[in-house]
Amino acid sequence: MRKKRKSLTASPPRTAPAAAGITRRSFLKGAGAGAASLAAVRLALPPAEAEEKQAAAALLCPDPVPMTFRINGQTYTTPLEPRMTLADVLRDHLDLTGTKVICDRGACGGCTVLLDNQPVVSCMVLAVTAQHKEIHTVEGLGKGDTLDPLQEAFIAHDALQCGYCTPGMLMSCRALLNRNPKPSLPEVKAAVSGNICRCGTYPHIFAAVFAASGQDPHQGRG
Repeated sequence: MRKKRKSLTASPPRTAPAAAGITRRSFLKGAGAGAASLAAVRLALPPAEAEEKQAAAALLCPDPVPMTFRINGQTYTTPLEPRMTLADVLRDHLDLTGTKVICDRGACGGCTVLLDNQPVVSCMVLAVTAQHKEIHTVEGLGKGDTLDPLQEAFIAHDALQCGYCTPGMLMSCRALLNRNPKPSLPEVKAAVSGNICRCGTYPHIFAAVFAASGQDPHQGRG
């Protein structure tokens, strides 16, 4: 008996089954619904927790969203991409270029600002998480043409050479003096331990902090 020849007609292409019934369309619809539900839940949450939920939801969206900041006593509102760091926002969008980005990886302290009176490296802070907090930059230290006493002391005691690390150094020292008006030398050293001065002006910086605190600046030189 002659065997039947197999058909050479092409078979229909195979398609991978949708995982558990999930399609691209249903996934996108679900993601949108999830973001909307976060916005709705925000009304029922305590303020601090609501802000965290809002920040988390914003990170899911790559498009610019309105953000509001309190910086040096002023309010700024501008559309920004959630991926942006606080340092980038200050320099590139709000023209507050006193904050210097040197290493851009949180290692040198050059971009230090105060966030709710705590020194932070702004290149490592997502701007969206800094909303509704008090931000202070080096531009806010003085009042008009009047410098902060710490700035005056930096000038008087030659506590800067190239000046690139100076804004971050000033903010770390100001944070120290805000919480401890009469610091010891070990406390000053600890306060600036995250700020790198490649010019090596640390003894002058210590003296300036002592002078600004009303103490003998020679004690700051060890």
